[in-house]
Amino acid sequence: MSMRWLAVLLAVVSFGPVQADVFIDLGRGPVTVHVPPSYDPRQPAPLVVLLHGYGGSGQIQENYMQLLPWTDQLGLLYVYPDGTIDSTGNWFWNATDVCCDIDGSGVDDSGYLRSLIDAIAAELNVDTERVYLLGHSNGGFMAYRMACDHADIIAAVASLAGATYFHPADCTPSAPVRTLQIHGTMDSLALYEGGVEIGGYPAIYPGAVETTEIWAAYNQCSLVPDLSQPAIDVSSTISGCETTIARYADGCDAGGSSTLWTIVGGGHGPNLSPEFVPRVLDFFLSGGRGGVVPLPRLVLPAAAYAAGAEGSFYETDLDLSNAGDTDVDYR
Repeated sequence: MSMRWLAVLLAVVSFGPVQADVFIDLGRGPVTVHVPPSYDPRQPAPLVVLLHGYGGSGQIQENYMQLLPWTDQLGLLYVYPDGTIDSTGNWFWNATDVCCDIDGSGVDDSGYLRSLIDAIAAELNVDTERVYLLGHSNGGFMAYRMACDHADIIAAVASLAGATYFHPADCTPSAPVRTLQIHGTMDSLALYEGGVEIGGYPAIYPGAVETTEIWAAYNQCSLVPDLSQPAIDVSSTISGCETTIARYADGCDAGGSSTLWTIVGGGHGPNLSPEFVPRVLDFFLSGGRGGVVPLPRLVLPAAAYAAGAEGSFYETDLDLSNAGDTDVDYR
């Protein structure tokens, strides 16, 4: 037997077949659960749920944010389901009391998404201490509703241009949930300061700062934010590091915190920089229930100029960004 075929045989024996994606249908049509190549059914894997905005779909939201390559790289189970269609032909989630069930259908999206998470956990080895929701606009509102209704299984949520309930008493989370509010100061649809309508429909909702502070209070955190973290770059069309960070993490109940990323000059659907997704996923994985999930080591090219033949040259660029709270050495 040649060394080449021996190597192939050893690879098959060592790693076995790759788990295929899973399809789950709870009466609304099949939902694809993406399974990363590194999935090992003997090891619990975190689950990320992406929630689309009003008028969008799961696939449209994935096309916008492009989480798929990162979930593969980090070994995360990943699903981006659809809501239901209203009388105007738009997909929506029945999230908080103001967004965005315009027909008053009362569809139980909270129950549906919880059942979907439970069904995924029954099919795959989900780390139920690490279930994370990322939502945009209506999906951001929905992420907060899920944190309110199902804090027993939702470890953290991130909301881009969404908001929580206007009346804090309308939400009674049963456990701490880490929250990340991401909001542009120039958002003309879901106003940064909060408002009384969304897209022409009456809707009283809190602003970005108030949403963050409401969740800080739920989590028993101090309402004095830590403003010491440097600004970051999550918008590709605003020059420099345009996004400031306010973090409420002092005195919180175990597993809880509340953070605000303010995109100065950002709109409702900002052009996201390559930093956006890894920073959000780092927020999910960097603490809370179950501790820190170690991120994989990456092989990165060195930044250099190299002379080539006949006057040509080769150039590589390297841009490193550490989104975490601890120092990391790169060699």
